[in-house]
Amino acid sequence: MSKLTNEELKRYGRHLVLQEFGVEGQLRLKSAKVLVIGAGGLGSPALLYLAAAGVGTLGVVDNDVVEESNLQRQILFSMDELGKNKATAAKAQLQQLNPLIKVIAHAERLTSANALSIIQSYDLVVDGSDNFPTRYLVNDACVLTNKPLVYGSVLKFEGQVGVFNVERNGQFSSNYRDLFPVPPDPSSVPNCEQAGVLGVLPGIIGSMQANESIKLISGKGEVLIDQLLIFDGETSRQTIVKIQSQQARKNIHHLIDYDEFCGLNQTKNKSLELNKQTIMKEVTVQELKAMMDSGADFQLIDVREPHEADICEIGGELIPQGDIPTNVDRVSKTKKVVIHCRSGARSGNMVQWLEKNHGYTNLYNLKGGILAWAKEIDPTMPTY
Repeated sequence: MSKLTNEELKRYGRHLVLQEFGVEGQLRLKSAKVLVIGAGGLGSPALLYLAAAGVGTLGVVDNDVVEESNLQRQILFSMDELGKNKATAAKAQLQQLNPLIKVIAHAERLTSANALSIIQSYDLVVDGSDNFPTRYLVNDACVLTNKPLVYGSVLKFEGQVGVFNVERNGQFSSNYRDLFPVPPDPSSVPNCEQAGVLGVLPGIIGSMQANESIKLISGKGEVLIDQLLIFDGETSRQTIVKIQSQQARKNIHHLIDYDEFCGLNQTKNKSLELNKQTIMKEVTVQELKAMMDSGADFQLIDVREPHEADICEIGGELIPQGDIPTNVDRVSKTKKVVIHCRSGARSGNMVQWLEKNHGYTNLYNLKGGILAWAKEIDPTMPTY
């Protein structure tokens, strides 16, 4: 391991006097190679703090260009960068911030064809992407190359952070597929462009990703391994849920077509036509409460994960979304069935899947899910 130069000693002085970090921690940062997927809302703060901290080599993957609507949250850029490739513009900004580090711009879209070759050259990957196909692609590529992955996501007022695929004593921690075994129906989950995002939220979550990365590299502190941190920007509350490894990595053998896996290969016209033909039935939380109070004969199914049900639940049978395909026989065809999850996205996905593939006509999605129940029926119930 090389020594710190006089210039580095001066620049990183606040790290060096930090007893728990010191020269050893800084040298580990200097020798580290970190790849950040996306130079957008999450990637901007993560890149800025990793560069400022002295990570020796930073890679940036992004094929997008800077637009004016990005400037509300993508703090790496200014009006001067409008129209420029984000990876290239990020490199210029980061080198200006810290000329002592190396920055590599990958001005291309991450795909199944190039992901392994790009990721292989780095020690750690930070996922700042904003779509499910890329998240599954990055996860699977990290599993196949045995690289740790620092995950983050934001939508509206909520953010999530987790650390996946870390090797300890010859065993790997949970990965993204342990948390989300199958992707949601694309029509049921809005993106930031559709639903919006509080501008400061990516800064909070991206900084948390940088923090987890620095802890992983330096070996200092407690890392969010087998855990998911959920941050509520409206209340500033944080919730940490445990992730149980389901050995999903055993089923990851090669990279696939992730657009097809996430259901994005259908054209918009076909999607609109399908939506017109099949309108999903829903019940409100008030209607569900009335059904419960009246003793109505119906089946209630919770498609969340066990660790989510440990936080809060409203009853019913727990059949996680990923287990539904092998437990279809547990879903009644003779009585009204209400399916619920945290917000209504996963349960809506399962309603549509069961109707399409198994001919169900008696299924109802709980509109707004557990969050709506907590807000409108039982405000004392914990949420996450």
